[in-house]
Amino acid sequence: MRRMIETILQENALVLDGVDKKETDELLKKIKEATRIFLYGEGRSGLIGKAFAMRLMHCGYNVYVIGETITPSIDKGDLLMGISASGTSPSLLHHFSKAEEVGAATFLVTASNEHGLLPGGTLVIPAATKHRRKEEPGTIQPLGSQFDQSAHLLLDAIILALLERRNDNDELLKRHANVE
Repeated sequence: MRRMIETILQENALVLDGVDKKETDELLKKIKEATRIFLYGEGRSGLIGKAFAMRLMHCGYNVYVIGETITPSIDKGDLLMGISASGTSPSLLHHFSKAEEVGAATFLVTASNEHGLLPGGTLVIPAATKHRRKEEPGTIQPLGSQFDQSAHLLLDAIILALLERRNDNDELLKRHANVE
């Protein structure tokens, strides 16, 4: 078991070493400029999006998850962030199209930018996906686990970057759920 954990950690370290700093800087900029932030993802990528949305809320951002009943309409000045290894699911493309139609910014966290279908910013996490294409890195993990784990780690690092100059753990705790 220990060897499997070490391999997974090594895989994620290699993947995250391949992330372009300019892309992470662009995402940070878009988050800071957004009036509100909307997250979208399907399956495990959606769960990673929800975890990221929770941390953004703890940091004081107005954030919503697409598909939840309390999510308002998106508008100009907002940011729609998608998390999708393929970046090509029909529902993702529909949501991005709608966001752009109303003037909202878009940003995609994906495993590949070769499709080039989405005009907003893109952060590529060069991880293995469920498709196991020849250009993807090797992994011992099933399906898209490597992408999902790397996305989660990277988005947690984004949170740390947003908090870097702030030292207000007490403020974060105030925004944490107290009816659990």
